[in-house]
Amino acid sequence: MRALVVTAVAAEADSVTTGLTPHPDTPGPEPRTLPGRYLIHRRDLPGIAFDVLVGGVGPAAAAAGTATALALAEYSLVVSAGIGGGFAPAAPLGSLVVADAIVAADLGAETPDGFLDVTELGFGHSVHLPPAELAARAAEATGALLAPVLTVSTVTGTAARAAALAARHPMAGAEAMEGFGVAEAAAAHGLPVLEIRAVSNAVGPRDRAAWRIGDALTALADGFRVLGPVLANWGERHEHPHR
Repeated sequence: MRALVVTAVAAEADSVTTGLTPHPDTPGPEPRTLPGRYLIHRRDLPGIAFDVLVGGVGPAAAAAGTATALALAEYSLVVSAGIGGGFAPAAPLGSLVVADAIVAADLGAETPDGFLDVTELGFGHSVHLPPAELAARAAEATGALLAPVLTVSTVTGTAARAAALAARHPMAGAEAMEGFGVAEAAAAHGLPVLEIRAVSNAVGPRDRAAWRIGDALTALADGFRVLGPVLANWGERHEHPHR
């Protein structure tokens, strides 16, 4: 099985590859560059190979980077991974959230009656669903919260916006900027998708002094240390390669 893991920035990719490196004293091969200057790291574990892509920030960049990688190699699974904001108190700083739904939370229209997503507008869909069994197993193995992860183009920075998102998505565990873009590209190639987020800050007013980016990156690495066997086991039973 071969899985593509898509992160936004190099620091996230480094955490993922650290978690996927069984023997840190003997790291894997140097990253290679795909067309468009996308960096991709390769890590091989028993039963599964991982390509870790630095795809860029935001849903558009994430979709473009993911689609580029998927057009150039065969994969069985796509994973969106990185840090993000957590909805308190369900997702505290340093915790992990595995998505049971990947939601485009601000793709739609504001109306006098409130926000309408693209599904309600009749222009498409606003949710991708990871395989339920895989998401549940990943959450159990990593100790993560299993909950919807919201994709936003503008990170929440006020209490009012946090409250509005929580009201529209009361079960949400985290927000980030790339998951839906990764999921759109995966769906276009007929591939299943998973999203995992490590919480670096609370969704709400931007208080940089309270952010715990280092702790979140460590949690992301720890999560991928145990995810490898889970994904390999799932892949043995559900392998679905695509070129």
